[in-house]
Amino acid sequence: MDKARIFERLASSISSLGRNDVEKRIKNFKGSFKIDFTDEYLGTLPIERLRHILFAAITARYRKSG
Repeated sequence: MDKARIFERLASSISSLGRNDVEKRIKNFKGSFKIDFTDEYLGTLPIERLRHILFAAITARYRKSG
């Protein structure tokens, strides 16, 4: 499967997540870089911004792996 298709499926999957799931995945993200947001800060962001952060973090991990 090509990267474009993977990213499309990932975006679709993330877009179906609710706020609590997105926040939990951001806080528990395992990657080559640390994501360190406070609960208070995450609580101020709209759900679409949270989804964007999660998508960017996950896709950065895929880009680094080849």
